[in-house]
Amino acid sequence: MTNLKNKNLISISDYNKQEYLEILKLAAEFEENPRQEILKDKVVASIFFEPSTRTRLSFESAASMLGAKVIGFANPAATSIAKGESLHDTIKMLSSYSDIIVMRHSIEGAARYAAEVSSVPLINAGDGSNQHPTQCMLDLYSILKTQGTLENLQITLVGDLKYGRTVHSLVEAMCNFNATFHLVSPTALKLPSAVKMHIKRAKLKYYQYTSINDAVSVSDIIYMTRVQRERFSDPLDYEKVKDSCIIDASTLEGCQENMRVLHPLPRLNEIAVDVDTTPYAYYFQQARNGVYVRQALIAAILGLR
Repeated sequence: MTNLKNKNLISISDYNKQEYLEILKLAAEFEENPRQEILKDKVVASIFFEPSTRTRLSFESAASMLGAKVIGFANPAATSIAKGESLHDTIKMLSSYSDIIVMRHSIEGAARYAAEVSSVPLINAGDGSNQHPTQCMLDLYSILKTQGTLENLQITLVGDLKYGRTVHSLVEAMCNFNATFHLVSPTALKLPSAVKMHIKRAKLKYYQYTSINDAVSVSDIIYMTRVQRERFSDPLDYEKVKDSCIIDASTLEGCQENMRVLHPLPRLNEIAVDVDTTPYAYYFQQARNGVYVRQALIAAILGLR
């Protein structure tokens, strides 16, 4: 395996295609045997400056299943940050208490800054609307499991493509696998030009739509996202677009047999509950895959696999 020991994961571009595949292979091994004591002398710091359920708990579950001790916080208001402590000092302190730090922050670029300050490796668990590389890794794992390959797929991305950090990371990663992208969003939430540049540099095709119905029949993967209220400074702007991209079971009529619906969760109303009982729903299994992928990342970065 490529040596990932002590290598931060801040952006999905920090790792290359070969490293993605090695992490996914290791994740499959952990799925077969998720409870091992390989981290019994390690401490994982889990620090979340922004709300999270799946990402935080799957990281903590991943570390605990491998025998690590987990420290940290999910509510910065209960820490010295509430007294005015800087991010610099918080990271300096935690890196002296732990072997690896997992951090989510609301400010774009905060994870990169924290990695520069930290004396131990750092994994970005989401920084504002910028990147979410570990979600991307579990998305790749989910796509691989459902399609049997990552190569030459038709990937449809739906919803908040402007602020959706999971979308930004996934587009960048899938550019390594000759994907064709179908981008479905209201005009106000189109994929940013900076992210489209990855597609253009890779000389891949992308198509833009405002209706999901235009892309269902050609899709191998439909990747749904919620419109994120917390990213809008004006509530009226949110109200205008919140219900613009919704699917139900009838929407999926005529789709390919192999097609699967993914979602980074939480969902609001963008996927109706009647989709849950179709063979196309994969988002809950996708969330479970996060444990195995995060086990693989922690083990590889700590040099134990």
